[in-house]
Amino acid sequence: MEETKPWIRRFSRVGYMTKGIVFIIIGILALLAAFGTGGETTGTTGAVESVATMPFGRLLLWIIGIGLFGYIAWNLIKAIKDPQGEGKDAKGIVKRIGYLVSAIIYGNLAIGAILLAMRQKSSSGGGESEQEISARLMEQPFGVWLVGLVGVIIMLYGLYELQSGALLKFMEQLKTHEMDAKEKSAAEKAGRVGLIARGLVLAMIGFFFLRTAWTHNPDESKGVGGAFDELASQPYGMFLLAIVAAGFILYGIYQFIRGRYERMNYGRQ
Repeated sequence: MEETKPWIRRFSRVGYMTKGIVFIIIGILALLAAFGTGGETTGTTGAVESVATMPFGRLLLWIIGIGLFGYIAWNLIKAIKDPQGEGKDAKGIVKRIGYLVSAIIYGNLAIGAILLAMRQKSSSGGGESEQEISARLMEQPFGVWLVGLVGVIIMLYGLYELQSGALLKFMEQLKTHEMDAKEKSAAEKAGRVGLIARGLVLAMIGFFFLRTAWTHNPDESKGVGGAFDELASQPYGMFLLAIVAAGFILYGIYQFIRGRYERMNYGRQ
């Protein structure tokens, strides 16, 4: 199996950590909203936009924009070169397609952050809203079925992450032999809670897309911010929102751990 070049591995590790920053910001903003102290429920794009208002925000935007390209590069390598041996069976192909989709999504986010840092965008961190994506898909032949398919894929991936967190399967992706007891414990706790929280939110987003396909109404499609708002509208909603927001913060911390200990070459580490 082809060895991934060391500089690519280092850049990819930075990418995971940069992704962690974005999710920690999302979680903090939602947690502040849950406690009524001025935060907001938002997704990755909104989190990047909020960075622009922070001290040294422009510098942070450059760091996020450039750093995310490390995560994007690793996802493209996993999709094309398959350094982790996912294989060419149905399960492996689906995983590799998922890596490609992730690269596209975060590529859009990275470009948006850089454009915002360059002051070329003053009100948008890049990318279309979920409602715009649904409306565009529904304009295509068999568009309703496409929206439904997107919903199924997102929901299944959310359930996969939820299961991975609950059963600690994500630990297989880490070089646990290099961890001490405290690091391993931190990885297990942050990863478990973080993946369960993100998996729950992704499953909700998938359901929103399915509801869009059923009602033919693009306004039914919602992203992370919409899922947070839906949680907040339930009985004890602020409590639920606070729990999931804390889970997103832990998911961000897990991305830092993953950046340090992710297996990037099976056989040679």
